Order: sequence, then structure tokens, then C-alpha cells
Amino acid sequence: MFADWKNDVAHVKKSFGALGKKCPKMLQAYGALGAAAAEGNVLDAKTRELIALAVAVTTRCESCIGVHADEAVKAGATEEEVAAALAMSIALNAGAAYTYSLRALEAYNAQKGE
Repeated sequence: MFADWKNDVAHVKKSFGALGKKCPKMLQAYGALGAAAAEGNVLDAKTRELIALAVAVTTRCESCIGVHADEAVKAGATEEEVAAALAMSIALNAGAAYTYSLRALEAYNAQKGE
């Protein structure tokens, strides 16, 4: 197993509260981001959590992965839906590596004078 996800998520949530007590405006602003993203109910909670989980993978945020996996379960996401969202994150990362490779080659050629 990569991590003890249940304990990790509990620890992250507890730590969020501890930092929030020291920086309440920051925590309030962070919470407002999530509320703003959900505003209008255009996407249901399950879809938002599937997107969040895929983005967590692309940004390599382990705490985000744990928290949004937990929220995806609570929102009723199936393992097949999670796997499909994760497949999209893999495809996106491959696409990003490809396009950044083009930029790297362009930078190389510019430095070389071509």
C-alpha cells in the first residue's frame, strides 16, 4: 500500500483546522474558492470530485488525492468512474509532456541559433 489513506486524510483535515486557527482569513478564503467553484450547481458533487481527483494526480498533491478520493466515495463515484477520470489525468500529463517537449526543443534551437 502506498499510504495509510484514512489516517492521512484525518491528519490533513485536523492540520487544516490547526492552521486555520492561526490564519483564519486564509482558511476562509480557501473555503470560498470551493464554494465559488460549486456555485450554480452546474456540475454535481460527484463530477466535481472526479475532476478534483484527476487534477490532484496531475499536480501530484498526495493530500489532495486522499481528501478528494474520500469525497468522491461520499458523492457516490464508482471505481469505474474514478478510473476513467484518472485515465484522463494520465492522458493530460502525457499531452503536457509532449507540448512542453516542443517548447524545450524550440528553446534548444533558439540557443543554438536556428
